[in-house]
Amino acid sequence: MRTIVAAIMVAASATLLAQAPDTAKAELKDAMGKTVGQATLTDSPHGVLVHVVLSGAPEGVHAFHIHATGKCEAPAFMSAGGHFNPSMKQHGLSNPMGMHAGDLPNVQVPASGALTFDFLAPDVTLRAGAGSLMDADGSALMLHQTADDYKGDPAGNAGARIACGVVTK
Repeated sequence: MRTIVAAIMVAASATLLAQAPDTAKAELKDAMGKTVGQATLTDSPHGVLVHVVLSGAPEGVHAFHIHATGKCEAPAFMSAGGHFNPSMKQHGLSNPMGMHAGDLPNVQVPASGALTFDFLAPDVTLRAGAGSLMDADGSALMLHQTADDYKGDPAGNAGARIACGVVTK
């Protein structure tokens, strides 16, 4: 009897492990190399859930995007490329021709610089295939200096790139 119960438990554990969602992380750093946030990304049937904890970010409204390349070379972070856009759409949540898969809502950082938030990025995945953030050149999360206008192509007039984090498994 113990052998049967043990076999069932092993089989159930293997099934649960096989179904565990893919996860990734990113450490957001500013131009001086100071960590200003941590992100955890979790694959779901509806896209990737992006959970971010900022600490020490500048106060104000900031655009937050997924960028196409997994490089964060300071000080300007231009190495991260443009917004993640595998479907070649225009930019912006309010753009009738948009939106990029990497377009996410603005965040309002309080004076303390601490903020926790979650976004669902519906057109991306951490698994191999179309829309994968883990493709050959990777991807990055980016905090911009100002708010995204949600329509200006290609980047929503969001200003300078002030913090960047490479997405890694």
